[in-house]
Amino acid sequence: MEHSIIRVENLSVCYHSEKRRTRAVNKVSFNLDRGSSLGIIGESGSGKTSIALAMMGLLKKVATVDGQVYYEDKELNSLAEKERNLYRWGKIAIVFQNSLDVLNPVLTVHEQILECLLRHTVLTGPAADEKVVQLLELVGLKAGWNMHYPHQLSGGMRQRVLLAMALSCDPEILIVDEPTTALDAMAKDEIVRLLVKLHREKKFALLVISHEMQIISRLASRVMVMYGGHIVEEGLTKDVLKNPLHTYTRGLIQSSPAINPYRDLWGIPGEAEQNNPEGCPFYDRCNQKILECQAKLPLLEYISLERRVACNRGGITTLLTGRELHKSFVFKGKTIKACDNCDLTIRSGEVVVLIGESGSGKTTLASILAGVSTPDEGEVLFEGEKIKGNSATSRKNGLQIVFQDPFTATNEHLSIAQVVKEPLDILKLGTKDEKLNNVRQALQDVQLPSDDEFINKKCHCLSGGQRQRVALARSLVMEPKLLIADEISSMLDPSTQANVLRLLKGLQNTRGFAMLFITHDLALARKIADRVYVMYNGKIIEHGSAVEVFDSPKESYTNKLVDNLL
Repeated sequence: MEHSIIRVENLSVCYHSEKRRTRAVNKVSFNLDRGSSLGIIGESGSGKTSIALAMMGLLKKVATVDGQVYYEDKELNSLAEKERNLYRWGKIAIVFQNSLDVLNPVLTVHEQILECLLRHTVLTGPAADEKVVQLLELVGLKAGWNMHYPHQLSGGMRQRVLLAMALSCDPEILIVDEPTTALDAMAKDEIVRLLVKLHREKKFALLVISHEMQIISRLASRVMVMYGGHIVEEGLTKDVLKNPLHTYTRGLIQSSPAINPYRDLWGIPGEAEQNNPEGCPFYDRCNQKILECQAKLPLLEYISLERRVACNRGGITTLLTGRELHKSFVFKGKTIKACDNCDLTIRSGEVVVLIGESGSGKTTLASILAGVSTPDEGEVLFEGEKIKGNSATSRKNGLQIVFQDPFTATNEHLSIAQVVKEPLDILKLGTKDEKLNNVRQALQDVQLPSDDEFINKKCHCLSGGQRQRVALARSLVMEPKLLIADEISSMLDPSTQANVLRLLKGLQNTRGFAMLFITHDLALARKIADRVYVMYNGKIIEHGSAVEVFDSPKESYTNKLVDNLL
């Protein structure tokens, strides 16, 4: 086993000012082996840069730093400033993110790199000047640029100068903080390629701090995900990207256009505020929180080899599981297998799309999953309990289904208020006023009027798009954890379809419910899907992430469907 060159143990950083104290890092531990690479990712303000500054010993005047930082077996935080300087740059170097702030505007590039060499190495005179030229060439800058001032260089060139300064003392550990922020796409790619090359050639340990998931994916073999000063997930980068196990990590990945080339972009609802010092830091923004999460701080624990997650529920939970589902119908003496050994899972807060041509068995499978239809064989579990009839649909925070035809889905002779309130009436949930308030709120959520005149209209007065939104409101009034939407846009015109679907996806994102979206429209599936199941002749023939299914389909049928998109 490789000996760690640097170990961080229970590191905490608390900034102090006259008015308040802010805990930016909370008991973070990790290690770096020689030549290895580690990424730290998170939203702005999550504590990433504070870790880097604390490792460099640069926070003593503005913050209280607790915990230990070991270089090999030497604990650095306990050293006096003079001793600490022996390790800065020579052993551990940092490339800061804002080149214009870091570089001295009145010194040339040559003078700034030379200053590092004179201060931290034994080189002087012509040997030091020659080393400056070598360092510039190392980072891909021609020697002629050494007599220029920082403002005369592009952002990418200034980043290379900072990198040359950091490498001037041949450090064993290099920390790069947001190395590509504010750079154009070409400069960004050049800096990443340069870092990959230098890491391979110089064999230093690399710690990359970024809020860009695609940068971490190219530079770091391992990643830690940070939120509110805590590490919430850790694992091999390729595993975390393919299968995030914390709801926050999933939100970061879904917010990245480079990682998610197809979907519309939806950020994580809410703001990163530390309102919950005792419980889970992500509590206010999590879509699967339970009461325990408000008071109990989750520990970062192993849930598999090389994978740790800090979640009181063990990571993203599985809401619904369909196992070995069979359903046959007899038509004119012929047996038709509508569902043939179908397996399907839906996790908390995700959008799963079931695609296939008309007659493939999609609606039959949906009706079995919702408990509307009974399978010949197999079982459906919702939150670990077997679905029997309407056991999952006849309760709040359960499962709801919205059907394809908005005209038959709502009784045209009932008022809008009666249709939306119907499930609350059947289950006797709330007082008369509470029910009416819930109806008004549900209608507002689907962007329909909620005044008395509108809610007392009969449904036959509404357009197809309005009727479909009323059907959505009726489902949402039950606050479902899972919504099954069966071809809900197929009977709408393109403009109305776009409005209804964007509305639905926005609600799914802000409310955090999971969704099974059933469609034969691949372009639509590509726009909203986290994961995709492909159904053909009653069988699920392929499933995977949207990127996997649309970029690299395994089955010839899926390949043909995808080809028709192009």
